[in-house]
Amino acid sequence: MRQPPSVDAWGGGGFRVSGDWRPGSLLIIDDQPKPWTATSLEALTPDDFAEVFAAGGAVEFVLLGCGLVNALPPRSVRDALKAAGLGLEFMSTEGAARTYNVLASEGRRLAAALIAV
Repeated sequence: MRQPPSVDAWGGGGFRVSGDWRPGSLLIIDDQPKPWTATSLEALTPDDFAEVFAAGGAVEFVLLGCGLVNALPPRSVRDALKAAGLGLEFMSTEGAARTYNVLASEGRRLAAALIAV
């Protein structure tokens, strides 16, 4: 049975995931939280999503937390995800963290890519 981690808090440059503080940006794939090197929406490239592409069927779509405010991700990122057959939803990091918790509890197979705020 799946036990997806919960994103309990965000801010201060990191996240509390299932009770553990994780500094920096966060990537959750296949229910595994891990550090993510992304620091800003403007600097994102398709390479930042290499682990997502490698996950294959474990991921239906990417939920991207863009930082403090919602903004359009770079075209190269949008195009690369689309070419890989992956959907993309993007919103503020706060909104994405909340949405991740709901979708994970519903059993959705998603990657959460959350830029720290």
